[in-house]
Amino acid sequence: MPIHRRAFLAVALTATLAACAGRPEPPPAAARPSVEIRPSSTPPAAAPSLSTTDSAWIEISIAMDEQLLPLLDLAASRAARPALRELAAQVRTRTQKELAALRRLHDAAGLPAENPHKGMPMPGMVTPEQVAEAAAATGAAFDTLVRTHLEAHLTQCVHLIGSLLKTGSAPQVVTVADTMKANAEYALEKMGTRHSGSP
Repeated sequence: MPIHRRAFLAVALTATLAACAGRPEPPPAAARPSVEIRPSSTPPAAAPSLSTTDSAWIEISIAMDEQLLPLLDLAASRAARPALRELAAQVRTRTQKELAALRRLHDAAGLPAENPHKGMPMPGMVTPEQVAEAAAATGAAFDTLVRTHLEAHLTQCVHLIGSLLKTGSAPQVVTVADTMKANAEYALEKMGTRHSGSP
């Protein structure tokens, strides 16, 4: 599938997720394009076992995780609250493992080395500007920025996977997605997003 076609699929990937989760739509698409997984039965030529939905999710997840790591690197050493430092270190370790699994899926699917979603503004995507803003902050202000961006990333991860798992994905994709969803939900719970006692 041409890069621009997958990019269109990705830019078509969070309106449905927001609707499924009962959340409001993100800001206007012109300023912050949303992403929505759309079911598709048409497999990419290089990987007949994976749908275009699977391929788009793999690429988007790689881009999101890669751009999260610099923020986690900062948080693991600079967060004012010990519990947040510990959580950031845990999420960083799990994110690195997720990336290894996603890259194996990417290579097995024969997807292009150039990721069309890298740097794409979308809900949950940590930007270089956000990392720079956090790097310039200290103390409670730093912790607030980290929590805000990390929560947005994890929440979007859960939404994307929830949408993905409704499309009849390949078993190897489901295995990775299930693990990522469990990791994200655990981190959100530790942050107090669903329970009290946030770090």
